[in-house]
Amino acid sequence: MMDWQGQSLAEKLMQIMLLAFAVVAFGTGYLTASFQTMILIYAGGVVLTTLVTVPNWPIFNRHPLKWLDPSEVEKHPKPQPSSNVNSKKKPIKK
Repeated sequence: MMDWQGQSLAEKLMQIMLLAFAVVAFGTGYLTASFQTMILIYAGGVVLTTLVTVPNWPIFNRHPLKWLDPSEVEKHPKPQPSSNVNSKKKPIKK
């Protein structure tokens, strides 16, 4: 399972790689005057980006979350919201 920092890293990598492939594809397509070449290069970049960022590689799980054991959950119940209905601050009397 990918951790929070891993998700952030994967998203940044995706954005950088897609932008880089778009620039390279556009430049190559412009220089060769070939729309097909541009589309093929960009499609290859999308496939490569998907292979790098979608699977759960170990690099994306360097900071795993520490979950409580079920026995610890029973010892530390979830806090309940207070029943104080009037939670607004009272005005200061002069």
